[in-house]
Amino acid sequence: MSKFFLPVMTLWQREVVRFLRQRSRVVSALSTPLLFWLLLGSGFRASFRPPGTPEGTGYLEYLYPGIIVLTLLFTAIFSTISIIEDRKAGFLQGVLVAPVSRASIVMGQALGGTTLAVFQGALFLLLAPVAGISLSLQAVPAILAVMVLIAFALTSVGLTMAWRMESIQGFHALMNLILMPIWLLSGAFFPSAGLPSWLAWLMRLNPLTYGMAALRGCFYLGNPASAGPLPALLPSVLVTLLFAGGAFLLATMTALRKTEES
Repeated sequence: MSKFFLPVMTLWQREVVRFLRQRSRVVSALSTPLLFWLLLGSGFRASFRPPGTPEGTGYLEYLYPGIIVLTLLFTAIFSTISIIEDRKAGFLQGVLVAPVSRASIVMGQALGGTTLAVFQGALFLLLAPVAGISLSLQAVPAILAVMVLIAFALTSVGLTMAWRMESIQGFHALMNLILMPIWLLSGAFFPSAGLPSWLAWLMRLNPLTYGMAALRGCFYLGNPASAGPLPALLPSVLVTLLFAGGAFLLATMTALRKTEES
């Protein structure tokens, strides 16, 4: 067990320390979602009310949980880009020749990115009163737990992409092609009510849709009707858990394949 957890904790600590030393990552991961939320939320507030939501729900409030997921997504992207940088610097090759399992390497990287993402998402929770959301005491731990699952899943997806990429430019191109549409089609930006059937089906097939639904439901644990029509909370959490586990398994398999190829 020590052979598994020692590299996990070492790589986790390295990600956290590197993050604390690079303050620009903190600013960029928080400022971009904040600008998205303030500009888009304020711009659409007067002209757009999300279909299916209760009367009085403004777009600024509706978009708020989605912006938290966007914060988790951006942090996952920034943390997994380091895989490409580590490969070029030779650090990754040094880790791969060590007598440790590839699963422990991927787990350490995934937990490091998850920790950073949840930390920044938790900072964003302080803006809940600005969005018009009053958080109950039982809602906060539930929100944080769902954030952990979503962040772990997104970080694992980012690791799967980063292990395959040889350049940061290629990673950004793939991110724009895959990760951003996943976020847009999760119900973070607009609900599925009133959409064309093909687009509504894409949202149902998107695993992040259920993470987004679970997070939005946790914000309104005391008054579920205020969240609007959503998939049930428990099935949404289970799908998110499967998403996180499947993404981690895929990232581990990708790391094994790349090791065999090299």
